[in-house]
Amino acid sequence: MDHKYKSSAELKALAKEHMFNHYGTAISAILAVYFITAFITFFSTMFLNMKTITGVILNFLISFVISVLAGLLVSGERYLFLKISCSRPVTVSDVFYGFQMYPNKAVLIQLYISVWLYISMLPMTICSFLVQQNPKNAVLSLIYSLTVILYGVAMVIISLIYSQTFFLFHDFPDYSVSELLAMSRKLMKGSKGRLFYLMVSFLPLLLLGLLSCGIAYLWLIPYMNATFAEFFLDLIRNSQRADLVV
Repeated sequence: MDHKYKSSAELKALAKEHMFNHYGTAISAILAVYFITAFITFFSTMFLNMKTITGVILNFLISFVISVLAGLLVSGERYLFLKISCSRPVTVSDVFYGFQMYPNKAVLIQLYISVWLYISMLPMTICSFLVQQNPKNAVLSLIYSLTVILYGVAMVIISLIYSQTFFLFHDFPDYSVSELLAMSRKLMKGSKGRLFYLMVSFLPLLLLGLLSCGIAYLWLIPYMNATFAEFFLDLIRNSQRADLVV
């Protein structure tokens, strides 16, 4: 099959077109997710002493649980932006759709992804605690820096491989979690570089957003999410369904 993928510029242009008149809804939805997640995280960890081993372990575990449960909101976000990209009417309540449609699958998908992410994060977390206890130890500081880099690389790779899972979930809701994860892996074969380039292309706008004290992110983040939804739709259009099924 001759693949004719859209360029990053074309995907962004489509995102801008489909986001027209939807920014108010998208911004409200993004803010709702942010405040819910921030509220739960803050009150779940506010009494932890991060200078103790117990505090670090509890913070790690609580953060992991919150990450897994956040799959319900991630599912809703993907659903919202897929609807926008497909020119369907949207409401702020769409961001909570993950609580309605197979919430167990949304949690299991996020559980699988979070396990890999947090395993990758573990060496960095341990080194961070050791550096706090021995701030003048140059060797520990160097090792910590290396673990940060390794985690960053692992996070990017894992995120790219499974980036399409929740989008696929809403296209193929009757598929099992393992099938959806496998489909994302197959769909991203040969496309990880394109998605990485698309993500990196937003860096200048993200840096400029800092000049607005983050206010510009209210428009930029929905625009980015819409672009990633366009990326998924472009992938699907250029893929044969039979090639994705396990």
